Amino acid sequence: MKFAALVRSAALVTAVALVPATTAGFAQVDSRASPEFAKLFAVYNRIKASYVDPVSDDKLVRGAIDGMLASLDPHSAYLDGGDLQRLETMIDGNYSGLGLSVVMDDGAVKIVSPFKGSPADKAGIKAGDYITHLDGKLIYGGSLDDAVAQMRGEAGTKIRLTIYRPGSDEPFDVTVTRGVIELEPVTSELKSGNIGYISVNEFSRDVGSDVFSAYEKMKAEAKGRLNGLVLDLRRNPGGSLDEAVALSDLFLTDGAIVSQRGRAKGESITYDAETVYRGDMAKNVPMIVLIDEGSASASEIVAGALQDHHRAMIMGERSFGKGSVQTLLPLGKDAALKLTTARYYTPSGHSVQEGGIEPDVIVPQLSDPDLAKREKMSLRESDLRGHLVNEAALKDKDMERDKKADPRFQQTAEELKAKGIEDFQLDYALKTLRRTTSGNIARKD
Repeated sequence: MKFAALVRSAALVTAVALVPATTAGFAQVDSRASPEFAKLFAVYNRIKASYVDPVSDDKLVRGAIDGMLASLDPHSAYLDGGDLQRLETMIDGNYSGLGLSVVMDDGAVKIVSPFKGSPADKAGIKAGDYITHLDGKLIYGGSLDDAVAQMRGEAGTKIRLTIYRPGSDEPFDVTVTRGVIELEPVTSELKSGNIGYISVNEFSRDVGSDVFSAYEKMKAEAKGRLNGLVLDLRRNPGGSLDEAVALSDLFLTDGAIVSQRGRAKGESITYDAETVYRGDMAKNVPMIVLIDEGSASASEIVAGALQDHHRAMIMGERSFGKGSVQTLLPLGKDAALKLTTARYYTPSGHSVQEGGIEPDVIVPQLSDPDLAKREKMSLRESDLRGHLVNEAALKDKDMERDKKADPRFQQTAEELKAKGIEDFQLDYALKTLRRTTSGNIARKD
């Protein structure tokens, strides 16, 4: 197992970003055994002597490790064997499965986001859904890794998911055909009015250069100039911190992009503009960034940087709120510790943890017929059991805005469909850019 390759890979089944260790060593454990360890050994000995069935040391030690990490936060974990093999299969950016970003929420598998264009997305699975059964087998209370392993499989094979959707009267079954998940990290299209549209689906290797190439291609198609740009980060669960910095640097010319602050020496770092790319690739082009509750981690780094530097207008819905950094630390040849080692902050010093990124213009996804139900039970970092607390101790209710109905957003999904509008948020962003001239909106200097 090549750990150097693993730490560069994006975790495609969780809303986390893996980054390489920034220091050779972390805080040293006190060599003196803590009295608390006596309790652990006492329980171990009692189980070995008195449990109804014989229990292996491997099972007990792994259980103790998993229990320690589960008590910290939802994103720290011990990886070995199949866990590491599954990470390795993602290095090339493809695997056979459903295309879901999931987390464990108090014993239940909860969907952060289906990847755009994946089998799960095409089957109608949505962010905030719970998976209760796989092929009729209850998975509640099991491990996230076991659930993910069952959802993986040979392309062309089918699996039946029992879904509980908050707001629905009862669970329902969805049969999904597994496919080879060859995610296109970056897709683009020149929209009418010479408005560029770039969708970043996950932060894997070379996303920054891929976005640059996509922009240059659209600019050539537009005969030299774009009148606006939409950067779509919706349903993007994150990935590489380095690529988030690179993407932000395409549009920024000075100042900080993001900073991370940890307890261990070497974990407090500031990433500045002009270190990956020189200049603003889209100078003077008005820009809108779309986010939603499925935009997490690296997506929030980009949105926060462009918002704080007034380079783009952020539009959509409040993001997921994952403001922590996970470091992959090798433990021997065939195991590793994925440990939360730092929090990250936007250029203005805002912690994304829990609160997420608040859009400059809140635009609901009116195209979704289940919008009202999903808004009631939406999933964000602050909903996960054991999540890190924002240092400002903000609660979701403290971040709620005026609930008075906005006259701009009264159309139903059926009415929009009749008009040919399948993505209201994107349609609204494009119309906003078409109504404005360069420099009047989405750019403040």
